[in-house]
Amino acid sequence: MSKIDPNKTLPQIHQRRTVAKSGLFTVEQIDLEFSNGELRTFERMAGGGRGAVMIVPFINDHEFLLVREYAAGTHSYQLGFPKGLIDPGEEPAQAADRELKEEVGFGATTLHYLQNVSMAPAFFNARMDIFIAENLYEQTLPGDEPEPLDVIKWSINDLDALLARDDFVEARCITALFLAQKWLKEQ
Repeated sequence: MSKIDPNKTLPQIHQRRTVAKSGLFTVEQIDLEFSNGELRTFERMAGGGRGAVMIVPFINDHEFLLVREYAAGTHSYQLGFPKGLIDPGEEPAQAADRELKEEVGFGATTLHYLQNVSMAPAFFNARMDIFIAENLYEQTLPGDEPEPLDVIKWSINDLDALLARDDFVEARCITALFLAQKWLKEQ
C-alpha cells in the first residue's frame, strides 16, 4: 500500500474552454499537464460557484421533515431533505433558513453546520453545506418550485424503513441522514 504524498503538485491547467452550455450547466474541457509530464484533457461540469445547502429539520427530538418533489433527472417524485442554491450575497446559514421557509413552511431559531460535501468531484465542482435545523417556527416564503411540495414527518427511530424506500435514493440525502444520526449521538 502506498502513502499519500501531501506535497503532490496539482496539474497545471494549460487551457479551459466551454464546449456546451445550457440554462443550468456549463461543460468545460480543460487541458492539463501533470507533474510527471503527462498531458490529458478532462471534461467537467462547471458550477456557478455559489454553492448549495441541505437541511435536516428536526421538529422535535426524534422527528424530522422531508420533502417529496419532482426530480427531472429520473422523471420521478423523490423524497429528500429541503435544499437549494445559495443566493448571491447570502451566507450558507441564511440560505438554509430561507430554503426551510420556502420548502417546508418553517424557519429555524438554531442551525448547526454539519459538513460540506461534494458530488462526483471528478466531474462537478459543486459543493453543498449540510445543516441541522432545530427550534422551528412557522413561517413561509414563496419558493421557486413549480408545484407545492409534499412535506412528510419521519422518525429518526425508523431509518431502516426510510433507507428501504425506492424514492429516497439521493446520495447527498443519505449522507445528510447519517451525519444527522452521528450528530444526535454526540449531543
